[in-house]
Amino acid sequence: MMAIAMRTNLVLAALLAVLVPLSLLAGRVWIDPFHVSEAGTNAALILMELRLPRAILAVTIGAGLGAAGAAMQGFLRNPLADPGLFGIAPMAALGAVTWLWFGAAFPLAFAAFGLPLVALVGAALGMTLLAAIAGRTASGVGGGIALFTLAGLMIASLAGALTALAITLSPNAFAMSQIVLWLNGALTDRSWNEVWLAGPLTLAGIAVLAFASRALDALTLGDDAARSMGVDPSRLLLLLVIGVGLTVGAGVAVAGIIGFVGLIVPHLVRPLTDRMPSNLILPSALAGGALVLVADCAVRILPLVTELRLGIALSLIGAPFFLWLLIRMRRGQL
Repeated sequence: MMAIAMRTNLVLAALLAVLVPLSLLAGRVWIDPFHVSEAGTNAALILMELRLPRAILAVTIGAGLGAAGAAMQGFLRNPLADPGLFGIAPMAALGAVTWLWFGAAFPLAFAAFGLPLVALVGAALGMTLLAAIAGRTASGVGGGIALFTLAGLMIASLAGALTALAITLSPNAFAMSQIVLWLNGALTDRSWNEVWLAGPLTLAGIAVLAFASRALDALTLGDDAARSMGVDPSRLLLLLVIGVGLTVGAGVAVAGIIGFVGLIVPHLVRPLTDRMPSNLILPSALAGGALVLVADCAVRILPLVTELRLGIALSLIGAPFFLWLLIRMRRGQL
């Protein structure tokens, strides 16, 4: 089983090693890889300051969302679970919307990092609320799962309602446009600053989820078996909240809402593993990075007047995929 997981990880890592250099060449202005030096300083500037940080950020965000999706599906034992459904991403979005509303009132020095910082604060608040509500169950792992799901949906609904209210009461058309565009998710005009912000947080979140993966394996045997093997429900819930909060919150903080990655990716890589969460988190992270990178390249090269938002592109893929999963579940194939 370890050999299967190792082989899958190596294949996905090799795929990323091929996709990242190729992504640097694609865009409205195509760059000939054999004549980069002849293209002058503009080509080098485009590669190093625009496309390379954007590619790294796409891989980073995709990896975080993929790992979070695999962990959530393992914890809830539900193949339709997605980290965006449990309040953390909507709360991060609400924090960012708050900044877009009031950011102009702060000194210009805060403009560069104000929105990501406030989005992370929103994600942290979502994590705290989720842990405070769902962490107080005394009914064991099973009760914790049900309460976790209901608490997450409640937080997501509240954050969504407040975000819609902020859009409705926007002080001007420009602010409303900025909010709507940001909520659709994109990597346009991102720089190394966003990479240095999201990278460490996402890696820390993936590490926390990997640390919790053995306990998630025990859950596949049932609640009673997991408790008999020493699984502490409250501790596992805390690890999940921290791990998912860091990965999803970091992504939302720098790119806005990018959905369905955590739903799609685990299903794509699960047949290539032994289906245990401990052997699914890392492949899902690698595949998630590849998926977001390919989607970002696609939106850059589409012949449209303005670049299609990455969140919209992935939703156009994810919604039919979700429907397909529902049909399979109805037929008992999941």
